[in-house]
Amino acid sequence: MSNNAADTYLRTKVLTATPEQLQMMLYDGAIRFAEQAGLAIGVKDFEKSHDLLSRAQKIVLEMQCGLKRSVSPDLCDKLSALYTFVHRRLVEANTKHELPLLEEALQILRYQRETWAMLMQKLAQGKAAKMAMKLDMPAPDARMEASISLRG
Repeated sequence: MSNNAADTYLRTKVLTATPEQLQMMLYDGAIRFAEQAGLAIGVKDFEKSHDLLSRAQKIVLEMQCGLKRSVSPDLCDKLSALYTFVHRRLVEANTKHELPLLEEALQILRYQRETWAMLMQKLAQGKAAKMAMKLDMPAPDARMEASISLRG
């Protein structure tokens, strides 16, 4: 895919994403850039690692700035502290070229991403259940279940 086509695809994906999907994309981007930076540090390509870690740092700052304290101040304070810690580790990994510092940040980002994925799944299930209730379908009964056979 050409660079222009990839940019267009990404732009469309971002513009049509839900807020939940955008947050997932931020986690994915920060993790991807940090992992690529780790590979660059491994081969001592510090210019490339600097560029990639700078991108990961910007994403983490964006996530921190996007917190809505008016919705949940306590949760936002905790997430803000976590993002500050991750950002600090990324900066230290960038300046010291130390993979353990980077891995510490990555471990937290991966955990947060996994947590976010579980939350999105729960939200989707809740929305599906809500939609099913709106359809006013009859509840399954023993006769209906008996008539459905998986054995053919």
